Amino acid sequence: MESLVLFLPFLLIMGGFMYVSSRRQKRAMQATIDLHESLQPGDRVHTTSGLQATVVAFTDDTVDLEISPGVVTTWMKLAIRDRILPEDADDFDDADSFEDPDEADGPADSTNGNRVAKDS
Repeated sequence: MESLVLFLPFLLIMGGFMYVSSRRQKRAMQATIDLHESLQPGDRVHTTSGLQATVVAFTDDTVDLEISPGVVTTWMKLAIRDRILPEDADDFDDADSFEDPDEADGPADSTNGNRVAKDS
């Protein structure tokens, strides 16, 4: 009887871990299914092997991906890992055009704050 009392908490803990891991796996599988159902021709995707491509067409189990202009390959749908979201180009243009007014005159001398003459 004592061995059952000692073994019962172990069984409950293991059962809890198994339940949590199976729920996580089901959630991940549902997210993959939702991704595959939402893809449309023209979407940019990553494959599980790291390839970036554009979706051209679908069949029941396969997807045609254009990996470079005019080169179309056929992949299993399960090989698509995620969709590449388009980046907003305006965010990067603002950051690139930012110029520090202190750096316009040249780099500062780190010892006393004086400007260092550029050798040309």
